[in-house]
Parts: sequence; structure tokens; C-alpha cells
Amino acid sequence: MKESGVTLLELLITLTIVMILASIAMPLSRLSAKRTHEIELRQQLRIMRTAIDTFKLKWNRDGDVLLGPACVKNKLTCKDVASVYGYPKSLDKLLEIKLTGEDASVRGTTTKRYLRTLPRDPLTGKADWLLRCYKDTSNASSWCGDDVYDVMTQSQDMALDGTKYRDW
Repeated sequence: MKESGVTLLELLITLTIVMILASIAMPLSRLSAKRTHEIELRQQLRIMRTAIDTFKLKWNRDGDVLLGPACVKNKLTCKDVASVYGYPKSLDKLLEIKLTGEDASVRGTTTKRYLRTLPRDPLTGKADWLLRCYKDTSNASSWCGDDVYDVMTQSQDMALDGTKYRDW
């Protein structure tokens, strides 16, 4: 009479094969997760930098000379929201600007938005971006507080390509 079942040797061989496959899959899943975070970081940086550039085009000024179309139509608002270089004075200015000039009276438009919300940094999990002013050097360690020329992640980690995330 032959009994069916699994011998101890078959069970050990099966467990060994499963462990080998799992040890191969774990690094690949970590690599895939890191690559996903990097793609998301690049997208968030692109969104924020595009909003800053669009703001600069519309609200551009050179000291007291108002150059951008939104600045010319909203002179009082312009000096409140744009720095002397034409960049937003803070990230909050990209979320909502209260218009006071022609646009507000003619079209009935009272606010202008360049971002709906501040994007979350995928590496830190918060909207805690490092900021750089127009007059700061590219490797500045602190924000001057005058305007927002660029944004960077707070993460000190290295990317898969060997560069620092902060240098992106």
C-alpha cells in the first residue's frame, strides 16, 4: 500500500527554491519603487518650475519698471506678489493672487492661480520644498526669502543615476 504525501526532502527543496526566488524579487521591487519615486519627483519639479516660469512671464518686472501684462494691468497687486526680479515672493503666491486692476473690474476675475495645491515631495512625503532665490548661487544652503526662483527636494539621497536628488 502506497501512501501519498510530501517527504521532508521534497519540502526542503521546495522551500529552498522559494527562498531563492524571493531573494531575487526583493531587490527588484525596491529598485522599482525607487524608480517610481524618481519619476514622480521629476514630474512634481516640472509642474512647479513651469508654474514659476509662467508667473514670471505674466508678472515680470525689473525693479519699479512693470513689464509683464498682469503687472501692467494690476499695478498694486504686482508689487505685493512679484519680487523686483519678477519671480513670486513665495510659493503661496502661485496658489492664489487677488487681482485689483483691469482684470478684476472688466472681466470680473478676482483671483489668478498657477497651482491648485502645492505638490507633495514624493521622497519626503510632504510639501516641504527647499527654495532658491534669483540672486542665490546654485549650491546655496539657505533661502534668501526675497523670491522663489527654483525649488528642490529636501532629500539628501542619491538617485539611481548617481546624482543627488537635490541637484535635479
